[in-house]
Amino acid sequence: MTYGILGNTRKKALWEPVAALVRWLVDRGSSFYLHHDIAEGLSSRGLVDSTICTTHVASNLADKCDLLLSFGGDGTILKSAREAGTYETPILGVNIGRLGFLTKIEVTEVEEVIGLIDAGRYSVEERMALSIQIEGAAPAVPSWALNDVVIAKTGTASMIGIEAEVDGAYLNTYRADGLIVATPTGSTAYSLSADGPIIAPASHVIVVTPIAPHTLTARPIVLPDTAIVTLRVVTPGPYLIAVDGLSAVVEEHNVTVTLKRADHTIRLVTSPSRDYFSTLRGKLKWGQEREG
Repeated sequence: MTYGILGNTRKKALWEPVAALVRWLVDRGSSFYLHHDIAEGLSSRGLVDSTICTTHVASNLADKCDLLLSFGGDGTILKSAREAGTYETPILGVNIGRLGFLTKIEVTEVEEVIGLIDAGRYSVEERMALSIQIEGAAPAVPSWALNDVVIAKTGTASMIGIEAEVDGAYLNTYRADGLIVATPTGSTAYSLSADGPIIAPASHVIVVTPIAPHTLTARPIVLPDTAIVTLRVVTPGPYLIAVDGLSAVVEEHNVTVTLKRADHTIRLVTSPSRDYFSTLRGKLKWGQEREG
């Protein structure tokens, strides 16, 4: 098993645990590579011998590694998913800071879990992604999303009008602050804050959630993952298109955004000690009556 190590280099809490992990991997003779930002940070801080950082750095972790160790929070998992890309290299999220929905273990558990992984005692969840095709503009956003795609107003207090079709059939024209199209993974992200439903990760669905709609009858809708969702902004721009939080301003009119299930999946390593529902209980404070 060859491990790839990457993480949120802006977090001060990242460096000591990663340095300790690298030293431990070296001592046990494990195969590993470092993201160049991690290698540079460890070397410049004197936490790991610079020779180790130089010999273990890789420009494409997903191609060289069997599993990616992602240190940070849910945002770091999204960046790690970009690193994995269509290679479908499994990702293990290591939490630094607040409990996230996607990070699976704490930094204190890393060595123990790696031992379990080396022994073959782990499992992987397949998470669907959304493929994005934009016609009429070329915003600098990714071509697929693990969490969600958002079209939203910008620079004005006015609402945005978004016409939506499903499989070529007219669904609705949403008058709102914006519209979120989310995967089951993304159902606990922005969609949840906009009163969208929580969807179990293994579900094969797409969620469409309006943001602060002007009418109370505009409700979230759950579609099968075979659906093709087509969106058009019918009010004057500019407006935002955001893919997993990476956003670009669109000035053009007559832009069509087509969303469907991507051909590849993102593979997340599960924790042997924490299931999805225990994460929900911890994050949302469910089940306190029973636990008390």
